[in-house]
Formats: sequence, structure tokens, C-alpha cells
Amino acid sequence: MADYSGKKAVITGGTHGMGLAIAKALLAGGAEVLVTGRNEQNIEAAKAELGPAAHVVRSDAGSLDAIELLGKIVDDKLGRIDHLFINAGTAILEPFAAVTEESFDRQFNVNTKGAFFAVQRLAPLIQDGGSIVFTSSVADTGGTPGMSAYSGSKAALFSFTQVFASELLPRNIRVNAVSPGFIDTPSMGVPGLSDAEKAGFMELGDTITPMKRHGAVEEIARAALFLAVDATYTTGTKLPVDGGLGQGVQYPQS
Repeated sequence: MADYSGKKAVITGGTHGMGLAIAKALLAGGAEVLVTGRNEQNIEAAKAELGPAAHVVRSDAGSLDAIELLGKIVDDKLGRIDHLFINAGTAILEPFAAVTEESFDRQFNVNTKGAFFAVQRLAPLIQDGGSIVFTSSVADTGGTPGMSAYSGSKAALFSFTQVFASELLPRNIRVNAVSPGFIDTPSMGVPGLSDAEKAGFMELGDTITPMKRHGAVEEIARAALFLAVDATYTTGTKLPVDGGLGQGVQYPQS
């Protein structure tokens, strides 16, 4: 088990799925964590699962007012932090002709605008020598049909990763991104799917992923923590964790 004793971390979108797995791994290693979420049911479940060592905060990742308040809460509860995980995200699957201003804005507000301003607000609280890890997506390249707005919102995160890495270099704060493929989370990254839609999405993922399976949230957590803690000579890069989906890997035909 990794030793994170004395470390402090913030995870946006940390009340379920990949963010929750990151929080659990950090807590198991002795860290103090603060996680955010918007869904009240997920917030209460995270409080019960993570226990008293975690601060669970309701915060809308797409609201600048909420981000400003989050900065004050982090300062009050944790003070200086070591690691920041920008994991909050949302997806709406629809062909580009069906995208509305409302669905476009929701995805960009959470995935892009919120991510940018969360880093801007929280970076002053990160210890020199700390780290930031974004959660991007395999869909940030490749032109996946039905994901135009989502893909664009996630593609911006890699540009942020590179520029923030440059600007924070004088403080020795490393900035990287993890790029998940199909991961087995409660929402599959797409809130509001019916059980049938989720089953179909999972079947699609297993079919097109070269490794012929979904990833586990723990696999994303290990990759994110590697970038945050162990990859001490790595900054401004993106680590795919996608079963080969975005890497041109081909499954052998029988």
C-alpha cells in the first residue's frame, strides 16, 4: 500500500466512480482528502463510505460562484494542499445536429470552463512541488460520432495541461492528464442513461476496445496517483488508460 501520510488532496467529482476510487486510495494511504459532488444521493453515500477522514462538499463544478466558495472551503479545512485532481465531468451523447445551446453550455461549463477556473482558484493553495491531474477522455481525439461537444470540451483539457505545466514550472508543480476509455462507473460517464442504454453502451465498449473489456475505476485511480505522486520527472503529458482504444491497437482476428 502506498504511503500518503501527511498529504492533502482535493478531488473534484470525487463522490462516485473514478474520483471516489482516487479518494479511497489516498485515504487508505493516510492522506487527508476533500471531495466534491453535486448529486445529493452521491454526497451522502460518499460520506458514509469515506468516513470522517474525508471532507465531502457539495459544489457545482460548472459554477464560478461555487468554485470561488470551494477555494474558501479548501483553505479553511485543509490549508495548503499537495495534490489536485480535476475529475468532475459530464457527457451528453447526441449527433452534432441535435446539440442545443443548453447541452453545449452544460458540457463546456463543467468539463472546460469549470476545470480551468478550479485550477486558477486552487493553484495558489498547492504546495510548491505539488501536482495537478486532469481527467480527460479517450474521446478527446478520434472524431467519435455523437460526441462532438463532449469531445471538444475534453480536448481543451490537454491544452490546459500543457500551458499550466509551463506556467507552474517555477513552483515545481507538475501538471498532467489521465485519459480513460470505457470505464465501469455507475453512470458510465453519461448521466441519465436508462439500464438498457447503459447495457448497450457497455456492450459497445467491450466490442471496440482492443482488450475486450471495460476498465475498473481502481485502474484509473492507480494511473492518476502515479502521475500525481510517483511521476516526478513528468509534466505536461497525457496518459491513456483505455485498453488500447485510442492507440491504434488491433485485436488479432481468428
